[in-house]
Amino acid sequence: MKKTTRQIRIGNVKIGGGAPCSVQSMTSTDTRDVAATVAQIGRLAEAGCELVRCAVLDMDAAKALGQVKEQSPIPVIADIHFDYKLALTVLEGGIDGLRLNPGNIGERWKVEEVVKAARERLVPIRIGVNAGSLEKELLAKHGHPTAAAMVESALGHVRILEEIGYDQIKISLKASDVMKTVEAYRLLSDAVDYPLHIGITEAGTVFSGTIKSSVGLGILLADGIGDTMRVSLTSDPVDEIRVGFEILKCLGLRSHGINFVSCPTCGRCQINLIGVAEEVERRLRGIDSPLTVAVMGCVVNGPGEAREADVGIAGGKGEGLLFRNGEIVRKVKEDEMADALVAEVEKIVKQDG
Repeated sequence: MKKTTRQIRIGNVKIGGGAPCSVQSMTSTDTRDVAATVAQIGRLAEAGCELVRCAVLDMDAAKALGQVKEQSPIPVIADIHFDYKLALTVLEGGIDGLRLNPGNIGERWKVEEVVKAARERLVPIRIGVNAGSLEKELLAKHGHPTAAAMVESALGHVRILEEIGYDQIKISLKASDVMKTVEAYRLLSDAVDYPLHIGITEAGTVFSGTIKSSVGLGILLADGIGDTMRVSLTSDPVDEIRVGFEILKCLGLRSHGINFVSCPTCGRCQINLIGVAEEVERRLRGIDSPLTVAVMGCVVNGPGEAREADVGIAGGKGEGLLFRNGEIVRKVKEDEMADALVAEVEKIVKQDG
């Protein structure tokens, strides 16, 4: 059961308070290049991204982010470190959210200036703790970046904002170690009711990063923890969105896009199943409808899976049966399978549209 947390809003997106877990990413462009950044955000939004974070390395980037925000189809969060003036500038530019650790901004009055501007504009602040950049005193106390040290760091930053009277807060605790991250979030979830942003940081390439993120985020989401999430991959950020929604779909938490079913192939298979499956998945990638599509390779499990799907193919010897809503539509040749399956899905989408 999902833990009920306080609700905040980032732009038009509700976070916490029973809202579904939102999927977000971070641009990999130079924020000062407004056109490139807006173009990448557009691609992310088309893939289903609901929130996007942009790096703010200097004042030029802070000023450019205002232009990015004006053109972005989804809420934009500014990633701020050390310099409070960058935070003030992006707030003036209409940013939707801040990722900022008040403990590394400097003197208390600087934090108060940022909070004052954020309060006036109803802009939430995400406190983001990373195992790789914990405070020296906490490393000395705990010996190394433990889960408890990460939580202590987060609560210290939270305390600063609470003392100023600000509660529009979201928190994240990230480490590349999957189980350390899980332990940290469990400890933090027991300690606060602020919404939590979950992720496994520096998870790796699409292959290893998807596995680590699926395990770590899957555990947390199954525990009811997680109000927003990012799958951190060394890849095109669009891949982060696809993987994120697949994790949520597997847990029954979101129903975004096609639920794709295909068998792993074996010696019984007498069609080019891998080729057909990959082509179908690629061609259906842009469809948002929550349909189940099955591409199966043999007569053992194929008919059953295809019959249970909204649209499915059950392969035979150089041919297969096309199913729709449990009924056989027709027999199709191997080289017609992908076209037939995609056409049937498009018919359903058009009828439902």
